[in-house]
Amino acid sequence: MTAVRTHTHAQAVDAAVDLFTRQGYEGTTVEEIADAAKVSRATFFRRFRSKEDVVFADHELLLEEVVVMLAATRPDARASEESGHDLGRGWDPDVDPYLEVCRAARMVFDHHVGQRDTSLARYALLQQVPALRDRELITTHRYERAFTHYLRDTLPPERSASTASIAFAASVVAVHNAILRRWLRTPSLELRPELEEAFADLRRAAVLGTAASPLADDGTPVTRRVVVTVVEGVAGPDEVARAVRDALV
Repeated sequence: MTAVRTHTHAQAVDAAVDLFTRQGYEGTTVEEIADAAKVSRATFFRRFRSKEDVVFADHELLLEEVVVMLAATRPDARASEESGHDLGRGWDPDVDPYLEVCRAARMVFDHHVGQRDTSLARYALLQQVPALRDRELITTHRYERAFTHYLRDTLPPERSASTASIAFAASVVAVHNAILRRWLRTPSLELRPELEEAFADLRRAAVLGTAASPLADDGTPVTRRVVVTVVEGVAGPDEVARAVRDALV
């Protein structure tokens, strides 16, 4: 993922994680990280404020990419692209916000798996340094907030309630993290299909929970109609069926 793993950030993250693993978090200095990453101390501090920051540097860029990806599917962004001006915020029936959130979460998962060595070394480091685990929790909450804000802005009015958006965003992040941790513990596993299936379950539950309708094969809610017809009390099954059929026409 070239937009995330820029050369300088890649060098700094890899160098920091490697040094922390070999020397310990407290035993590694900023100067040593800068030297290993082949950047000056001044450049290091322009890009990263602390040792914690450099460990999660790729996360910062990844979160920015997630926000940009989601913003591109907002109704106002699409309207501006297609017509040259902003039509205001509203629901776009051509966009499935639940699907877009899952796509963004999938991109985060693929990033971790794609940077296998760094991801595994960082995971081992997190088990040893409480401050880094706290920082990871903060990052998780930032993803949740980004997903929640996007859902509030893009779901149709009957689905955009704060609690529903919060619940779906938190569920996506929780499922992502649970499956990612399984991969980090056993990286030989191929868990992408399981992630996709879990996300599909979450989307299905979200739609059913708000629309109270089953899903068609293409994942869209099935529209239900209530039909009232009046027949004679002595009408047989054929007459009842005919009356209902006529009412549906």
